[in-house]
Amino acid sequence: MDCCICSPMAAVYRLPRNAICAPCHEGAKAIIGFLNKDDEHQHEEEGSLSHGSVLKSRGSVKPNSPTKGMRDAWEQVKEMRGREEEAHQRAAFLAMAWKEGVHTDIVVKPGTGPPIPAHKAILAARSEVFRHMLAADERCKAPAGDAISLPELTHGELDLFLAFLYTGALENNKDDDGDHQLHALLVAADKYDVPFLRRACEARLAAAVDASNVLRTLEVADLSSSAALRERAMDTLVHHAEQVVFSPEYDDFAVRNAGLCVEITRALLGKMKTAPL
Repeated sequence: MDCCICSPMAAVYRLPRNAICAPCHEGAKAIIGFLNKDDEHQHEEEGSLSHGSVLKSRGSVKPNSPTKGMRDAWEQVKEMRGREEEAHQRAAFLAMAWKEGVHTDIVVKPGTGPPIPAHKAILAARSEVFRHMLAADERCKAPAGDAISLPELTHGELDLFLAFLYTGALENNKDDDGDHQLHALLVAADKYDVPFLRRACEARLAAAVDASNVLRTLEVADLSSSAALRERAMDTLVHHAEQVVFSPEYDDFAVRNAGLCVEITRALLGKMKTAPL
């Protein structure tokens, strides 16, 4: 069937001669359903903040309408893209102030390498842990330009960590040690309570896990209490069990992680029980 949306000749197709194909139909329904749910969720939040006051419509979307067509959905997508671009511009402004050292009032010391200047307000806004640390410093009348230490991070890892706090974006690192940096950032996100960074690291590590890095990923997932990443790593390990368990890295891993080795053994036995004879 010639689809009036995805066909190469869609611009000249008109109903009733041509209709929409099943994938386009399902995709349109999914987009509209997603935007309807997002719209309802935002209206609920606005209603709770205004204590039952009348809600104002956003753009061309009517809040009392049970459904919206693709034209309304497209307008809402454009509005969302506009808000995203605005957020990127604000993040770029903050990042510029940080990179240029404009009115920085604290330095953050890594475990190795020189310290990095930062702003107390940004650290406190992005992390409850930093907020409490800095509040304690203020009660002790710590002078501007005082320092805090993050000894578990190298200078490069700390730079990536601070960049995320300022921009909300996890920079792509082209170094060969990129996985190790993500591991360090995930542990730091857990330790200093930065949930957004935690989710970003989990997603990127889960997408990249394979037999060559699964042991370290599993170890870090356990250290940072990341259930989703731990499950993904365990599934990968079981799938590549022979390659991983008989590797030289597994010997050192077993010495450090006796509890995880017990779980690996149980997972492998579980796979053997469910495998077809």
